[in-house]
Amino acid sequence: MLEYDFPLWRPPSEGDNLIIQATLGCRYNQCSFCSMYKEKTYRARALDEVFADIDAAARDWPDAHRVFLADGDAYCLPTEALAAICDRLALRFPALQRISAYATPFDILGKSPEDIALLKSKRLGLVYLGIETGSDALLKRIAKGSAKQMEAALAKARENGLKVSATVILGLGGKTGWEDHMEGTAQLVNRAPPTYLSTLQLGLETNVAPRFFERFGEEFQWQDDHGVLVELRRLLDRLDPPAPVIFRSNHASNALALAGNLPRDKAKLLARIDAALDEGAGVRPRWIRGF
Repeated sequence: MLEYDFPLWRPPSEGDNLIIQATLGCRYNQCSFCSMYKEKTYRARALDEVFADIDAAARDWPDAHRVFLADGDAYCLPTEALAAICDRLALRFPALQRISAYATPFDILGKSPEDIALLKSKRLGLVYLGIETGSDALLKRIAKGSAKQMEAALAKARENGLKVSATVILGLGGKTGWEDHMEGTAQLVNRAPPTYLSTLQLGLETNVAPRFFERFGEEFQWQDDHGVLVELRRLLDRLDPPAPVIFRSNHASNALALAGNLPRDKAKLLARIDAALDEGAGVRPRWIRGF
């Protein structure tokens, strides 16, 4: 039976898929809003450990067809190690269709086109990337690099056929920084569109809140649901990507669950937001939201 090193995190869309821990923790682990891996020290697991987990999982779930490589940014592993893990997965799971992992912009930029092509040929063709915002001022406050790095990583992924599922955090700029947040994010996505784009709403665990507020540099004023919906409307209104983007706001933290393709469904999505702003239509009760 497969035994995990908890806590274990995965994207919502990977909830029904097999998870294999190729790394423990997150190599970067500096984002001021994130509490996911604070209890862990990062390490790349030895291949024999990973292979043993794959073999155990194959005995329990031989027909698994999608696999997510945890923990925080498993795409940071050397290409040779990732290729070996992919080969073992293909050997043990005859129905294997897709392998995915979290990635940072630095992980994508650190892979050559040949690396990306090799991993894609072994079914590792989707990564989850938290862009969070396209505002350089906010990226500095949350310790998450720069918009230029985000854009370069997204562009490199698209040029080489690597699918990216990117996330944006609504409410990240608070009441004073929301316009810069949304304008910068829309500009980033319009310049370098990911394959998928999703949102979640800001939430801070007690173990990271002090550092987040300290780095913000001024009193942070939380957005309420109305403010967050105004943010979401501004973002979608400004988005006009040169290539189709599949948009979702179905993460459990969101006040309003939306789904559509951009730019095709923009008018429909804006109408849904307007109904939520005017009448509260579709707004989720707070008691059913979470992370």
